This record gives sequence, C-alpha cells and structure tokens, in this order.
Amino acid sequence: MPQPQEPRPLARPGVVLAMLLAVYIFNFLDRQLLAILAQPIKADLGLSDAQLGLLGGLAFAMLYSTVAIPLGSLADRLGRARVITASLAVWSLFTALCGMATSFTQLFIARLGVGVGEAGGVAPSYALVAERFPLHQRARAIAVYTLGVPLGAALGAFLGAKIAHAVNWRVAFAVMGGAGLVFALPFAMVVRDAPQPAPEPGRDTGVAAVFTRLAQLPAFWLIAFGAGVSSLCGYGFLFWAPSLFQRSYHLSMVQTGAYFGVQTVVAGVAGIMAGGWLADWLGHRSRGAYALVPGLAYLACAPAYVLSFQYGSASGAIALMLIPSVLGYVWLGPVTTAIQHLVPAPERATASACYLLINNGVGMGVGPWLIGRLSDHLTAGYGVEALRMAMTITAGFYLIAATLMLLGSRQLARAWVS
Repeated sequence: MPQPQEPRPLARPGVVLAMLLAVYIFNFLDRQLLAILAQPIKADLGLSDAQLGLLGGLAFAMLYSTVAIPLGSLADRLGRARVITASLAVWSLFTALCGMATSFTQLFIARLGVGVGEAGGVAPSYALVAERFPLHQRARAIAVYTLGVPLGAALGAFLGAKIAHAVNWRVAFAVMGGAGLVFALPFAMVVRDAPQPAPEPGRDTGVAAVFTRLAQLPAFWLIAFGAGVSSLCGYGFLFWAPSLFQRSYHLSMVQTGAYFGVQTVVAGVAGIMAGGWLADWLGHRSRGAYALVPGLAYLACAPAYVLSFQYGSASGAIALMLIPSVLGYVWLGPVTTAIQHLVPAPERATASACYLLINNGVGMGVGPWLIGRLSDHLTAGYGVEALRMAMTITAGFYLIAATLMLLGSRQLARAWVS
C-alpha cells in the first residue's frame, strides 16, 4: 500500500519575502505606466487633465479599495498565497488590455480591471509577511516588501518610456502585462500557504465583525486617515511628477523616465528602510512610535515639496525633491505594521484590507484627480505652469496628515494586540 507523501517544506521567510517583493514591483510597475505615458495617451485619445486624473486615480481606486475587503477575508480563510497568485494574473491581463483601448471609456474600464486584480495582492501580502517574521523584525520585513513601490514605479517609468519611445504606448502596456502573467506560475510554485492558527472559539472573523471591532479603535481611524491624506499627496505626486518635468522643465519622455526612475529608487529605498528600522528600534520603548515616526516625517514634507516644486531649473528641482520624497516613504513599514497589530493573527488580511479601503480611497481615489482638476481650473491664469501650482497647493495636505498621525500615536499603544 503506497505511503502518503509528506508535504513539501515551506519556502524560507527570505525567499517568500523576495517573491512577494517581485509581485509588488509588478503591482506598481503597472500603475506607474499610465503616469509616464500620460502625455502620448492624452494626445492620442484627446483627454483633459481631469480625465487623466480619473484614469490614474478613481478608475483604479474605486474597485481596488472596495474589492480588497472581501478578497482579504477570502485570503484569511482560503489561503493568502493562492489569492495573491490569482490577483497577479488578473491585473496583468487587464494591464495588457489597456494597450488596446481607443477611447477614454475603454481605458477607464481596463483600469477598473487592473484595480480589481491588484485588490487581492497587497493586504494578503502584508499578512503573509507578518505571519513569517517575528515581531522584532516585522516593520523591517514589511519595509523590504514595500520597496516594491519605488522599484516598481521606477521600472514602470524607465521601461515604459523606453518601449513607448521605441514603438508606442500600447506596446508598453502589452509587454508589462505579459511579463506579470508569466511570473504568476513560478510564484505559485514557490510560495505556498502555511496552516493558519484557529481563531478564538466563538469569535466571529467575518468582514463585518472585524470592521466593527476596528471601528471601535480611535487608533485605527486616526492612522488610516492620516495615511490616506498623506497618500492623497503621495499618489497624486507620483502620478503627475512625470508630466510636471515634461511641461514645466521641458524634459523629453525618455529623460523624464530616467531622472524620475533614479530619484524614485533612491528616495524609496532610503525612506522605506529608514522608517522600518526607526519604528522597530523605537517601538521597543513605545508602540506609539509606529505612528510617531510617520507623523514627524509628514510634518517636514509640506514645506520641502513647496520649495522643490517652485524651483526654477530641472536639476535643482529634482535634487530638492529628493528630500521630501525620502520623507514621504518613511510611513510605509511602520503604519502597515501598526495595522497588523490592531487584530489577532487570523484577521490580519481582513484588517489590512479595511485600512486600504480608507488609505487608497482617499489617496488614489482623490489625489490624482484633485491635482488634475486644479490644473484644469488654474490653466486660464497660469497656462503651462498650472500643474506646478496645483501640486504646490496640494502639498499642504501633508500638515493634516501629520496632525492625524501624531494624535494616532497616543492611541496606538493601548490598542496594540501582540
């Protein structure tokens, strides 16, 4: 009688983290393609800045933020790695379909599909990292995972510009989407789900129950909306910065892709790793540090961005922008870690999805559109410099984010769940 086969051992935490980082790179690479290709898309499809802002924000965030909650709950029940694999395949397919759009409506629908796919990628990944790494390493591990933000944005800007310059913007979408589809198979083979701890007897772990418990915590609301308001600036600037360099500083699309790519990588790696290390170091003394560190970084972002946006030369603006760009990435590791510790382990993907609903709904849903709408409104008075003024005004939202996060730091310690 044949003996049952022993299950294959799980991949080591470092390998899992590397694979999750690769998936997150594809995630932001696909998002940033639209930003670097905004000018040729605008010219080809005859779009306004407000329409571009909708494509970069609301079209993506509308379903990305809401569908993330049921997918996060599904990941907690059926397996986080499985949901991530399926999500990667779906958003990569819709990224490729973006290249086939011939109107604003078609591109809007394709972006909705990208958002639906990516909704199942981030929250389960946060929970998977928290599951595989001990508490004293958790903020740093999540910080490494969130390096996918600057690395993906940089690659999207650099490769998207190169491919579009060599062929056209449609091929850039097709190539990037196809690459993600190919990567889904090795990810599924390497990253597998570990057995999950059972929830407490009698404890309801459904979406409504988890959200109800989170809603009773002032720390959740303050931190989630603090991150969301900061993301309004962060996602808005990430989307519109390439257009700013091309309009106000007269850089070509390829030059913009190169400069923006280098700056994003340097700022992202420095800011994310510094934030994760600082939060883990200070978190031994006070759990509130996981919100305090981002709050202080936000406080410095507003004046630093205003100075950089108003600088006269491209080289000076890029150099000055490096400072707030570093500070603007500090929050990712600490805030994500804090959200993981507002609920017990079996509920972490669901809690992350609830947080992402607020963060991305405010950040992605409003940020790119608001800047685009302000730019259209200011064009009569400022002409080609309208986008620069719109981004300068928006930088003031960082002061609101700082206030919310600093208030949240006082509440976090008493809400912390180990």
